[in-house]
Amino acid sequence: MTSVPEEIKKVVGNTEGPVSMILAGVHGDELCGVSALQEIFNSLEIERGTVLYGFGNPRAIATGKRFVEKNLNRMFKPDADLTDEEKQSYDYDRAQYLKKYFDTAEALLDIHSNPWREEKTFVICEKNGFELAGSLPTDIVVSGFDAAEPGGTDYYMNRGGKIGICFEAGYLDDAFSRATAKVAIENFLEARGHTTRAILPRAQKKLNVFKKGLSRSDAFVLTRPFANFEALKEGELIGTDGAEEVRAPRACHILFARNGKFKGDEIFLLCDETKPEW
Repeated sequence: MTSVPEEIKKVVGNTEGPVSMILAGVHGDELCGVSALQEIFNSLEIERGTVLYGFGNPRAIATGKRFVEKNLNRMFKPDADLTDEEKQSYDYDRAQYLKKYFDTAEALLDIHSNPWREEKTFVICEKNGFELAGSLPTDIVVSGFDAAEPGGTDYYMNRGGKIGICFEAGYLDDAFSRATAKVAIENFLEARGHTTRAILPRAQKKLNVFKKGLSRSDAFVLTRPFANFEALKEGELIGTDGAEEVRAPRACHILFARNGKFKGDEIFLLCDETKPEW
C-alpha cells in the first residue's frame, strides 16, 4: 500500500516565470511516476516560475488499483458528456478538484505507465505539444488521443488552449520506468524554464491514432499478445469478438491491445503516420 497526500503542492522559484503542473498516479496502479515525483521534489529547487505537483488519484494509489469507481482519466469531459453514475463517483469529484489547478497552469506533464513489460517510452500529445515533447526521453510521439479517448488530463488542458502531455514511462513500476519518469520530469522542468540544465531536442517519430477498437461482445480475445507499436499488415487478424473476426483495415501499428470482458471495453488503438480519420 502506498500513501500519498491528496493536496496539490506548490514550489515557487526565486524569479517570476511560467506556471507548470506535474501529476503522477492518475491511475493508482501506475506507481513509477509516484516514486519519481516523490524523489525529485524532496530536494528540487525551482529557479524560475511556479510548479504545481501532486498525485492524481490518492485513494486508488493506496489500494494499488487503476481507479476507485470510474476511470479518472475519462472524467475531464464536459459534464454534459458524462453519465449521472460517473458524476456521482469519487473519481469525478477528484477531477473537479484537479481542474482548479489545471486552470492556473500553462502546461501539464502527466506521468503514466502500462501493464506491458516493455522498456518502451512514448509521449501522448496533440500538435501544440510537439515542441515540448521533443525534450522528453522518447523516440515516439502519438497524437489523436483527444478524439480517440476524450476525457484525459491532457484533453482538458488542450481544450483550454494550453499544453497537455502524457508521458508513458514503460511498465507499471520497475527500475526502467522509474528512471525514465524521473528524466521526463527533470527535462520538462528545464524545457519549461524552471531549471537550468543542458538538454537537446530529440528526433521523434510522430504517429496518429486513426481507430479505437471497442468490444462488441463480452468476449473479445486477441489472436496473440501484441507489443505496443507492433506493425500490422493489412487484413492481419487482431482477434475474435464473439464469433466475429477483427482485422487490421490497413498496414498500421497497434497500441494498448488487450482482451475484452465486457461489451464496450477499449481493446486496442490503431495508429500510423497519416492524418487522423476523426
